[in-house]
Amino acid sequence: MYLTKEEERMLNGTYGSVVARCMKLLVKLGDKFEAERMVEISSAQIAGVSYKNIGDAGLEFLEGFAEEGARVKVPAFMNPAGMPLEGWEELGYDKNFAAKQLRVIEAFRKMGVVTSSTCTPYLAGLLPRFGEHIAWSESSAVSFANSVIGARTNREGGPSALAAAITGRTPLYGLHLEENRRADFLVKVDASLKDGADFGALGYLVGKEIQKGIPYFRGILHASADQLKALGASMAAYGSIAIYHVDKITPEARFQEPKEIRDRMEVTREDIERAYEEISSDLEEVDLIAIGCPHASIDEILWVYRTLNGRRLKVEMWIFASKPVKNLAERTGLAKKLGELNVKIVEDTCPVVAPMAEMGIKKVAVNSGKAAFYLPNTNKQVVLFKSVKEIVERFAE
Repeated sequence: MYLTKEEERMLNGTYGSVVARCMKLLVKLGDKFEAERMVEISSAQIAGVSYKNIGDAGLEFLEGFAEEGARVKVPAFMNPAGMPLEGWEELGYDKNFAAKQLRVIEAFRKMGVVTSSTCTPYLAGLLPRFGEHIAWSESSAVSFANSVIGARTNREGGPSALAAAITGRTPLYGLHLEENRRADFLVKVDASLKDGADFGALGYLVGKEIQKGIPYFRGILHASADQLKALGASMAAYGSIAIYHVDKITPEARFQEPKEIRDRMEVTREDIERAYEEISSDLEEVDLIAIGCPHASIDEILWVYRTLNGRRLKVEMWIFASKPVKNLAERTGLAKKLGELNVKIVEDTCPVVAPMAEMGIKKVAVNSGKAAFYLPNTNKQVVLFKSVKEIVERFAE
């Protein structure tokens, strides 16, 4: 793989052992995928933040890396942590878990990473331009960046995203190349999609069917950014899909239509209803309602408030969001109004990476296809998957 003089200096240790190790990792990655060269990136989003996921070994690695002088070269955000970084005591988190999670955060802080723990960095100040090369790792963020924004990123692992942040580079392969972004699977949607949960159900059907292809959707007449976020997150969970195109809606659709269609499928309203039945357990009672996977926008929080229409929930609802979005809700008085209806806005973490099962939360109502995949498969929880409206109707007083 061709390296510039500057990249050779990084690899040879001119800028220290940490930079050299990071460049060595990226060169190995580039060689594996036959990249011709590196490309400079404008930002990184780094996974491997929750202590629940990385454990003591991950914590020791990050602290050691920070002590050796690792520093990021480009703006870099973290993935959600295993708990809110403030106010975690009120939610019942274990003190030992909290102490180690805060050490993880401090290690990232020393490296210059912005400690805004979110899977939606584009809602928290890290918004790339169309065509910009980035190195992001969280599956739904990667899907949104590629599909809705039109930036260029592969789905990075935690170590490769951190290495890219420290060197400011990533190998030029995969979805960084124009020719690899063209759709090869046609999806005709013959159904009205009402809300984000419907888009999550659609993502379940398509992700499970095509696995690693690039779908091109026809028939979706309207989709908000939040609905596209839900679609991409669900497809990434059920099928490892990192990019998709929606006719007349997403920015690359007009020049990434499939030339060679590997396969096709049609989705009707009956299929959407079947998806709900396949994903969801029919729970009459739950321990928690979890909204915001991926992290909620201020529009989604407003939608919850309007749907409640003054009704108090019998079961506590946590809306997971980034700190900047929570701050908006607090400054407008929305958070206080929701609190009166038994709703808390929880920052920095998410239902997937938080140790909720260990906290006694076994049954969860969600409106997210992504959460409906991960909670049973990684956290051994039982989920009720419905729209916000249906959840409110079932659990409001």
